[in-house]
Amino acid sequence: MSAPIWRDFMSWNKYTQVASRAVRQALTETERVAAERRATIGVKYQIWENGQGGHSQFVVPPPPAKPSGPPGA
Repeated sequence: MSAPIWRDFMSWNKYTQVASRAVRQALTETERVAAERRATIGVKYQIWENGQGGHSQFVVPPPPAKPSGPPGA
Protein backbone atom coordinates (compact mmCIF):
# COMPACT_ATOMS: atom_id res chain seq x y z
CA MET A 1 0.00 0.00 0.00
CA SER A 2 1.65 3.23 -1.11
CA ALA A 3 -0.98 5.87 -0.23
CA PRO A 4 -2.54 6.52 3.18
CA ILE A 5 -6.04 5.10 3.65
CA TRP A 6 -7.61 8.53 4.26
CA ARG A 7 -6.90 9.47 0.60
CA ASP A 8 -9.59 7.01 -0.48
CA PHE A 9 -12.22 8.98 1.46
CA MET A 10 -11.23 12.67 1.49
CA SER A 11 -8.97 15.32 0.01
CA TRP A 12 -5.90 16.75 1.71
CA ASN A 13 -7.79 19.96 2.56
CA LYS A 14 -10.60 18.05 4.25
CA TYR A 15 -8.09 15.89 6.14
CA THR A 16 -6.25 18.94 7.53
CA GLN A 17 -9.56 20.61 8.42
CA VAL A 18 -10.67 17.56 10.44
CA ALA A 19 -7.28 17.22 12.13
CA SER A 20 -7.16 20.93 13.02
CA ARG A 21 -10.64 20.82 14.52
CA ALA A 22 -9.70 17.77 16.63
CA VAL A 23 -6.58 19.50 17.96
CA ARG A 24 -8.47 22.70 18.82
CA GLN A 25 -11.18 20.73 20.67
CA ALA A 26 -8.50 19.01 22.77
CA LEU A 27 -7.17 22.33 24.09
CA THR A 28 -8.24 24.05 27.30
CA GLU A 29 -10.87 26.79 26.96
CA THR A 30 -8.46 29.76 26.94
CA GLU A 31 -6.02 28.09 24.54
CA ARG A 32 -8.88 26.98 22.29
CA VAL A 33 -10.29 30.51 22.02
CA ALA A 34 -6.83 31.88 21.15
CA ALA A 35 -6.30 29.14 18.53
CA GLU A 36 -9.69 29.80 16.91
CA ARG A 37 -8.89 33.51 16.76
CA ARG A 38 -5.58 32.75 14.99
CA ALA A 39 -7.39 30.43 12.55
CA THR A 40 -9.41 33.32 11.10
CA ILE A 41 -8.07 34.25 7.68
CA GLY A 42 -8.56 37.19 5.41
CA VAL A 43 -8.81 36.91 1.63
CA LYS A 44 -7.80 39.81 -0.58
CA TYR A 45 -8.09 40.33 -4.31
CA GLN A 46 -6.23 42.62 -6.65
CA ILE A 47 -6.99 43.63 -10.23
CA TRP A 48 -4.01 43.67 -12.58
CA GLU A 49 -3.82 45.75 -15.76
CA ASN A 50 -0.87 45.96 -18.16
CA GLY A 51 1.38 44.06 -15.75
CA GLN A 52 0.71 46.43 -12.85
CA GLY A 53 -1.18 45.43 -9.72
CA GLY A 54 -3.87 47.73 -8.46
CA HIS A 55 -5.02 48.35 -4.91
CA SER A 56 -5.71 45.14 -2.98
CA GLN A 57 -9.03 44.83 -1.13
CA PHE A 58 -10.42 42.34 1.38
CA VAL A 59 -13.28 40.17 0.16
CA VAL A 60 -14.72 40.34 3.71
CA PRO A 61 -13.01 43.07 5.78
CA PRO A 62 -11.67 41.88 9.15
CA PRO A 63 -13.34 43.23 12.28
CA PRO A 64 -11.65 46.27 13.84
CA ALA A 65 -8.94 45.42 16.38
CA LYS A 66 -9.83 45.90 20.02
CA PRO A 67 -7.55 48.20 22.01
CA SER A 68 -5.24 46.16 24.24
CA GLY A 69 -4.66 48.56 27.09
CA PRO A 70 -6.21 49.08 30.49
CA PRO A 71 -9.64 50.74 30.41
CA GLY A 72 -9.57 54.51 30.71
CA ALA A 73 -5.94 54.84 29.67
